[in-house]
Amino acid sequence: MAVKRARRLLLLGLALVACRPRERPVDAGVRAVSRAPAVTPYTRAAFPAVDVHTHFDPGATARVLRLMDAQNIRYAVNLSAGWVGHGLEEALTQQRESGGRIVPFCMIDWRGAGAEGWVANSIATLEQCAAAGVRGWKIPKVLGLGAGDGRGHRLRVDDPMLDPIFERASSLHLVVLIHSGDPRAFFEPNTPANERWDELRAHPAWSFADPIYPRWTEILDEFERRVLRHPGLRFIGAHFGNAAEEPDRVESLLARAPNYFIDTSARIPEFGRHDPARMRAFFIRWQDRVLFGTDLGVGTEADDLMLGSTGEHPPTPEEITRFWRSTWRYFESNDRNFEHPTPIQGRWTISGVGLPEGVLRKVYGANAARLLGLPWP
Repeated sequence: MAVKRARRLLLLGLALVACRPRERPVDAGVRAVSRAPAVTPYTRAAFPAVDVHTHFDPGATARVLRLMDAQNIRYAVNLSAGWVGHGLEEALTQQRESGGRIVPFCMIDWRGAGAEGWVANSIATLEQCAAAGVRGWKIPKVLGLGAGDGRGHRLRVDDPMLDPIFERASSLHLVVLIHSGDPRAFFEPNTPANERWDELRAHPAWSFADPIYPRWTEILDEFERRVLRHPGLRFIGAHFGNAAEEPDRVESLLARAPNYFIDTSARIPEFGRHDPARMRAFFIRWQDRVLFGTDLGVGTEADDLMLGSTGEHPPTPEEITRFWRSTWRYFESNDRNFEHPTPIQGRWTISGVGLPEGVLRKVYGANAARLLGLPWP
């Protein structure tokens, strides 16, 4: 199942420790999307979307497509595709079954990093993926938080040993989606005083407060150096550039690295509580470099569903409705102080940014379609 598969991939790594033309810019003063009052608002995306951050079980194709159709999602990038002999074949079959709407990104095996032949084997994995038609490479947070370097130390995100792998990804024209670190609160003491206590209580293994782990800023520094080292390689910074708590920092890297994009997955609760005028200006300024994403996980069983995060129990129908409604409401409305999509991620409210239509069309779908070479109107 997709959610369980994503967890297994993460735990596997952590165990190592114990082209469309650009549209004209839209003026910030343009009014947000309007909807007919008679229609229940925010039941689906106002414009076609590409979800660049999902996790799908290969046996759940029909269920995934029904969900995508209901939410006006034209394509979805499956980040749980694995590598040759470890799930990629099934993911490619799912891509064909979906008519190309489910787009797999491959992975490499981080076990044995630093061992003799590991770099060459990793490069060969990417070459196999590219030959199979895969468009991208997903790097999970195990890089920086779990994998060793073969010398008894943590494998840093910017370790020079990895340079040949990234350079080969560039020459293969792969897009690299990289998840570095985690929410800042996960690096703080895991106590009821932690603002993400509900989530950490459900998933104590997600805490990186132990001194054996690097600090939040250290991981981000390594990640930024990695992106800047490869100006010809297209990167997607997962989860709002891995730093939704600090949009100024995210903006700084966007300004320095024209090859860099960010996705919005699983972080609306975080960036949604910043000043809405500030965030509206952010989205308008970087309207060509922001990609819509959810961190949606879909398995074959009815209760195997991840909506940006998971709790101790499967989501209820009401929680599923709220997840989608709050997601579209954030981007499309100017509403203030409403419940965010994933309450387990924090007990606060968010305020909408009411993006102009031209910006919404780009963020929701056109940017990702251009980046990934997907057919788009």
